[in-house]
Amino acid sequence: MNLNQLELLRALQETQFNLSKAADKMHVVQSAVSRQLQLLETELGSPLFERHGKRLLGLTPLGERIMAEVDQIHRAKKNIQTMADDFRDNRNGTLHIATTHTQAKYLLPVPVQKFRRKYPGIKIYMVQSSPDNLINLLHQHQADIAICTEKLAEDDSLVLRPCYQWHHVAIVPAGHTLTEGKISLERLAAQPVLTYSPGFTGRSAIEKAFGEADLHPDIILAAADSDVIKTYVRLGLGVGIIAETSYEPGKDSDLVALDLEHLIPASVTKIAYLKQLYLPSYCCYFIDELLKEAEAKRT
Repeated sequence: MNLNQLELLRALQETQFNLSKAADKMHVVQSAVSRQLQLLETELGSPLFERHGKRLLGLTPLGERIMAEVDQIHRAKKNIQTMADDFRDNRNGTLHIATTHTQAKYLLPVPVQKFRRKYPGIKIYMVQSSPDNLINLLHQHQADIAICTEKLAEDDSLVLRPCYQWHHVAIVPAGHTLTEGKISLERLAAQPVLTYSPGFTGRSAIEKAFGEADLHPDIILAAADSDVIKTYVRLGLGVGIIAETSYEPGKDSDLVALDLEHLIPASVTKIAYLKQLYLPSYCCYFIDELLKEAEAKRT
């Protein structure tokens, strides 16, 4: 057994057990992948993959247990290299950030700007996706940190750093009927609603508020992007419910924002990273800048 064979197992898992793609990932020919896998299974005395002919379908029970150990070995290897780079104060590399559109647009710009000034040799790679996929990116070591509101608390293998608390607002065109009188969930539920897709930007808090009031709003449009919601509110499709940070008084002066703090539970945006992952100093610096920016937005 050698380290390359264990790396091969990870490559196969990351490519959904595709021998050709795993070979490309390992920079070898496909026959070499098949041969190394055969040698490893022979040494262990048991197959690691379920097969249909030559096609790999998935891991056997033994394969599942071995992959858990391989993940630890891979993480240790990554940590060792990161520690060595950090010790040498290596200022080249890449910071991988996984986040949602809302955080990328409204929270990250200032911290990214400060990071670039301090670490000009480190590239920033930003992936915008759903919270579920952000967590997967952390586990696949394709992201160093994830920043979002939903789902992170469900994974106990993550370190969570609360970043900032925020509320939702309802947005309507000037002169809309909701701008007169006291806003309520009942009045909102009587209107066509445009808000976030399930799993994005506090959608669970919105559902909780209406559910506890036994109300069923007519959500006619759901999107991951606040700007998309604002666009269709401007077209008169209905009332938008978005994060308060997404309402920009200067750019959105044609829309009226109605505070929903007393109606919908607060949401908390969090920073997450793997518990057993060694964070280099430049990553810690970026997290500190995120927390400072979040604090500045609160004051």
